[in-house]
Amino acid sequence: MTPSLPDILVGNFMCMIDPPPPEQQGEFMAGKVAVVALLSLLAAQEGERGVAARVTENAAIRALLDEASGDYEVEAAAGTDELSLAALDAANARLRSALIRLHEAVEARGDTARHRAILRFYARMADLRRLDMPPLPGR
Repeated sequence: MTPSLPDILVGNFMCMIDPPPPEQQGEFMAGKVAVVALLSLLAAQEGERGVAARVTENAAIRALLDEASGDYEVEAAAGTDELSLAALDAANARLRSALIRLHEAVEARGDTARHRAILRFYARMADLRRLDMPPLPGR
């Protein structure tokens, strides 16, 4: 499961809302706060870049599918005008499924050029979704 931004933020809230019992004081609580802080920082990056990354990725997948439609049987790549993370993720899931089926057909046919183009695109997808870890203090 890949948690959504709202899932992470609600989890952080639930983790910190109740006072901890005495046995969770000290180092345990410090570790808990550090994890919540790190998740909050990563969630902030996702909030800042998430919509743009999904819009860019969805458009690029549609372009790959459209380009391949002359040589392969490709599903219609429906999009969404809604810019919520949930709507963009739902469209992205459909597009990724179509891209995976295209990639399987490309591999089965031995289409090396298109196979390499899809692999390069997978790397670009990962870069679009990259979250940067902050420098953490050493202990």
